[in-house]
Amino acid sequence: MTANELRQQFIEFFKEKKHTFVPSAPVIPQDDPTLLFTNAGMNQFKDVFLETGSRPYKRAVNSQKCIRVSGKHNDLEEVGHDTYHHTFFEMLGNWSFGDYYKKEAIAWAWELLTEVWKLPKEKLYATVYTTDDEAEGFWRKETDINPEHILRYGEKDNFWEMGSTGPCGPCSEIHIDLGPERCDKQGQEHTCFVNGDCGRYIELWNLVFIQYNRDEKGELHPLPKRHVDTGAGFERLVAVLQNKNSNYETDVFTPLLEEISRITGVDYHQSDEKSAFHVIADHVRMLTFSITDGGLPSNEGRGYVMRRILRRAARYGRKLNVSEPFIYKIVPKLVETMGEAYPELKERQQHVMKVIRAEEEHFNRTLDRGLEIFERIKNDLKENKQIVIPGADVFKLYDTYGFPVDLTRILAEENGLTLDMEGFEQEMDAQRQRGRAASKFEVQTGDGAQWIILNEGADSRFVGYDDLAIETHIIRYLIGDNDIRLILRETPFYAESGGQVGDKGTIAGEGFELHVIDTQKDGDHIIHICKKTDTFQPQTDKVLAEVVSFARRNTAKNHTATHLLHAALRRVLGEHVQQAGSLVEPDRLRFDFTHFEKVSRTEISEIERIVNRKIQENIPLEIAQEKFDQAKKKGAMALFGEKYGDVVRTVAVPGFSLELCGGTHVSATGEIGAFLITTETSIASGVRRIEAITGEKVVEYLQQSRDLRLELSNLLNAREEEITDKINDLLNQKKMLEKQVQKLQSTQLKDDIDRILDQAESINGVQVLIHRSDGLSANQLKELGDTIRDKSRNTAALLLSDEGGKLSLVCVVSDDLIAGKKLHAGNLVRETAKAAGGGGGGRPHLATAGAKDSSKVKEAIEKFRELIKAS
Repeated sequence: MTANELRQQFIEFFKEKKHTFVPSAPVIPQDDPTLLFTNAGMNQFKDVFLETGSRPYKRAVNSQKCIRVSGKHNDLEEVGHDTYHHTFFEMLGNWSFGDYYKKEAIAWAWELLTEVWKLPKEKLYATVYTTDDEAEGFWRKETDINPEHILRYGEKDNFWEMGSTGPCGPCSEIHIDLGPERCDKQGQEHTCFVNGDCGRYIELWNLVFIQYNRDEKGELHPLPKRHVDTGAGFERLVAVLQNKNSNYETDVFTPLLEEISRITGVDYHQSDEKSAFHVIADHVRMLTFSITDGGLPSNEGRGYVMRRILRRAARYGRKLNVSEPFIYKIVPKLVETMGEAYPELKERQQHVMKVIRAEEEHFNRTLDRGLEIFERIKNDLKENKQIVIPGADVFKLYDTYGFPVDLTRILAEENGLTLDMEGFEQEMDAQRQRGRAASKFEVQTGDGAQWIILNEGADSRFVGYDDLAIETHIIRYLIGDNDIRLILRETPFYAESGGQVGDKGTIAGEGFELHVIDTQKDGDHIIHICKKTDTFQPQTDKVLAEVVSFARRNTAKNHTATHLLHAALRRVLGEHVQQAGSLVEPDRLRFDFTHFEKVSRTEISEIERIVNRKIQENIPLEIAQEKFDQAKKKGAMALFGEKYGDVVRTVAVPGFSLELCGGTHVSATGEIGAFLITTETSIASGVRRIEAITGEKVVEYLQQSRDLRLELSNLLNAREEEITDKINDLLNQKKMLEKQVQKLQSTQLKDDIDRILDQAESINGVQVLIHRSDGLSANQLKELGDTIRDKSRNTAALLLSDEGGKLSLVCVVSDDLIAGKKLHAGNLVRETAKAAGGGGGGRPHLATAGAKDSSKVKEAIEKFRELIKAS
């Protein structure tokens, strides 16, 4: 059985049990700030368990794309070195939302494992929670498992919780005995057992029964609806069913390993570096899926994790003697093997390859800089007759420049140095603590305020596409410390989503009027956030809800213009352009998109021309509700990372643009008036940002531009078409004069060198020279420092210059003091600059620093004197 067949068999089995197939959620969560990556199948259904959302089905099945890179579930450094840890994996799952429960979940899991997949019943074990008599009873009645293979465990192994409070419940795990030969603890005093620490017994499937709610006191209360949430590790199941000892021996990975062999020219089966193959194969899966779903390498958050993963793969490529970019070349093979199950891979293959290649090229440059840093560390240690590289420096090389510790160790050994591993581990522990703090999920309970319920029944039906003012009813409200929040039965207020900001307006009832300052979503609920007022004491639930109409109209113009811009970008720049983010406000729009170079002025003009032509054509929009699959077949643009239901809303500018969108729009393009791009910038590797305006804002912008041109024309005494040449002439004159001034200053300093040297004072047997010359650049100070070193002995000098409120510092130390007193210019200037709120460093003989507050120059000078006295 192939891996693809196994996945499909799982899905078809539960579809026959009346489950709805739900496509995998993106691995980049769009509406859950508590997660860096989607790490479990239940993530997309969390709102159902929290009772803040619902689904049109009660049974679901899917294969969820997951990423785990830290915490109790995974340790990145283990990936590639054992047979089963992965950064990216698939989780097969079936769910019941208030429908079937333990009986069916247990019976169907047993049926699939033993009757469809023919796993040996005598090898299977079931674990249940200590007090879960009900689950054990169903295992005995509904299956023919060996009763002695039903085992009970406590909370650590068999009780599931979403957070410290909230939904929770017992779980039942299915394990398989792979045989005593699979124990990897042999030769030790060791006993194999289920939930043990060896490779003999492994978990195949976890059946979670969500039946309680844990309150803040830790007490459990039965839920009104009980749910089932199951998860089976896909790669592990494939290994068992294909009778392989390692996940890397299955057809999930073998095509990738063969492709790596082909690209690198290293035979996997003959290589002593199999772990390098495993790391690269694993990491290319994680990178491809995360980039496909909208992630990008960067220096923070999930982007930082992605960058570390890519650099780790690239470093292991060097173990296979590959130093040029190569990871991106593996992507087509991955798409070939998994593209049928996940069609989005095919759609974004070229984009993924470009992102990975650009990042690999960037890393190669970073690695070169890292080698320079190592050389500097090595030289400083040797000049100070030290042999241990500090742990902080080892960590910096690892974290900033992607150096694995073993590479730093090899370089150190080659140069007669050792590593401070204890200090490195302290830095690593600090980073792990930061990671745990960032990824920990807690159910938020707000500021303790309680919702006041005025009505029961459905709420938050949005009617704002057609009406901006309606009479409606308050379902519930909450009076918080800073605002008042309302949920209405029907509402004309659009809640922020899809890049469009939430509406503002008023909600008025008997004896009060609330100003709505924002509108947000919480699951299926639309929350109206209002400015706090003491007059809010609702006598009845009936209210008039009214949106600020001019703001809504302008927002609609900008939202439709965003669709026109997206289509124009794809026509001018290419089909690789995909939306990577947006912001639609009444006054402007912002659009982030994938592209790998600056958009030229010519291209910007062409994009504007296309959009404005469509506006002038006054094309009526066509908005419809239709099946998701039908919309996709028509070519509707679905935004990567967004979640869509079975029925979607499509917004079409016929013959030009078709997107899935729930936002508000104009009825015809002519209502937009005009379109103008104001800025185009880079915000990340492979991502550009355009900001633009429409309608009256374009007129205002053009008027301001005209007034500015006229003012410049008068100021420069030039015609409008001569303004650029005139400014260039002035800039060239300025540069020439600056060079002349610097030359005169340098000449003057050389002439004054004897006078400057005479300023030296003796401190602790050292000739200390402190000289301030405001207006000099850092380079000029360094030139002066070199001259002082050439003309003096037994001298430590501090040179300072105030340039526009910023303090530049240069320290030089003569060679005899470096050898005799062990003075170090880098250490001296670093500590001196700290006294002025700055920082810096450098080599023993010459170093530089800077500080933003030049008013603390006296403190800096005094610190320098103290350092010399203490030497």
